[in-house]
Amino acid sequence: MRCLVLGGNGFIGSHLVRALLLSGARVRILDRPGSLRGEEISGVDYLFGDFSDPSIVSEALIDVDVVAHLVSTTVPGSASADPIADISGNLIGSVKFLEQMRSSGVRRIVYLSSGGTVYGNTDAQSLREDSPTDPISSYGTVKLAVEKYLGVYASQYGIRATVLRVSNPYGPNSRHIGLQGIIPTFFSRLIDKQPIRIWGTGDNIRDYIYISDLSSAILKSIEQDKPGVYNVGSGTGISIKEIIEIVTDVSGIEPQIEHLPDRPFDVKRVVLDVSKFSQTFDWNPTVELRDGCRMYWHWLKGPG
Repeated sequence: MRCLVLGGNGFIGSHLVRALLLSGARVRILDRPGSLRGEEISGVDYLFGDFSDPSIVSEALIDVDVVAHLVSTTVPGSASADPIADISGNLIGSVKFLEQMRSSGVRRIVYLSSGGTVYGNTDAQSLREDSPTDPISSYGTVKLAVEKYLGVYASQYGIRATVLRVSNPYGPNSRHIGLQGIIPTFFSRLIDKQPIRIWGTGDNIRDYIYISDLSSAILKSIEQDKPGVYNVGSGTGISIKEIIEIVTDVSGIEPQIEHLPDRPFDVKRVVLDVSKFSQTFDWNPTVELRDGCRMYWHWLKGPG
């Protein structure tokens, strides 16, 4: 199998690329210039440029069987601060890419959407794929809009799209404070001896997934051609307050807490029902949150 990974040098992408190579797949990465940290991985074909640039995308799609679309030019905070940039970079960029797929004859794509933002605020204890979608942020709105365009290209041009609504991933290589989720941010702030910031009361509930569980789920969706929309997460919810307790226990460091006002784009509760994906792809998450936090903390501290 020949796979193009958009965003293959990022946190999720770097783990997926290694999983693909171990599976025997041929891998090409298209990512932005300067995205590669460290040395190139042997056996991987690297291309650098914008995923909406027709010239570089045309080259990237040569002899490709399936695309893994992991690219996002924003996070929820930056998307809300500049929704026009969010729409331009992610929605328009993705539609341009789909046009390139259509003209190149590539018919399969796995798209990472956002299980944490497309549903919006709800009182539901657990969210299924057929739950109402009412995002309250630009980030979630654009993710959902890309899903809808994938449906358009499926019905009109035969593109076979697998959409993964992913919960909050964490694990090795997720270093960037404030960009890649609460768990990496909290631990990184402990390392840097900075206070942990909580927006609101800390009662917001989220679903977290360890990166090895997520990469195995994406790999299965690439290997098995089963289009549709699927939730991918741990299936368990935990509050920010409880995350702080685990971070404190795992690190042995009592953090300084800085309380800030609620952010209007933060959803109050998101717990994903992952039974559809589990049954369809014969997959289940294996890493418990406390164990995952412990492994991440040991990685973050480094040798010794």
